[in-house]
Amino acid sequence: MRATYYDGDDILVVRLSDKPIHREVSQGWCTHISYAADGTAVKVVLLDGKVTGAYPVAIERAKAV
Repeated sequence: MRATYYDGDDILVVRLSDKPIHREVSQGWCTHISYAADGTAVKVVLLDGKVTGAYPVAIERAKAV
């Protein structure tokens, strides 16, 4: 997984895998999801990342019990 934030455009792109993109679906104005041919999600694009609260991402770390 790789996340890239484009500050000038306020866009957060989360790449989940390196599979080729087969189709893209808009989930509304701010969220777009790209899928591989097998139906798995490949990429999520969030427009207005800071405005919608998606960026900066809060990361929680914990030790396995």
